[in-house]
Amino acid sequence: MQEQENTLNEARATLKNARISARKVKIVADLIRGKDAEEALTIVKFTPKASSELIEKLLKSAIANAENNHRMKADKLYVAEIYANQGPTLKRIRPAAKGSAVRIRKRTSHITIVLREKED
Repeated sequence: MQEQENTLNEARATLKNARISARKVKIVADLIRGKDAEEALTIVKFTPKASSELIEKLLKSAIANAENNHRMKADKLYVAEIYANQGPTLKRIRPAAKGSAVRIRKRTSHITIVLREKED
């Protein structure tokens, strides 16, 4: 019964098919894992990485989901989980020497943020 209650006390936001590789997203994700939601927003805002804008927008969405859908307090939220999985890869072709072709892989990722309330 207790474990079932904990799953209800979480808010999540997911971004699918983001046009950035999961490897680049994981750098910023590791910075904010386990931090308070407000502190995580500040860290992401001032991190000069390509994925920080995507994660900032997703984090704001997760906070809004927590407040509006799950009736959680914004000041008690923390980033319980954040992960980036590999999405589908777009395959493109670039001409190369002697009439051959080189494949270019444009990678995508699925980013998920899970917020939970702190137990006082």
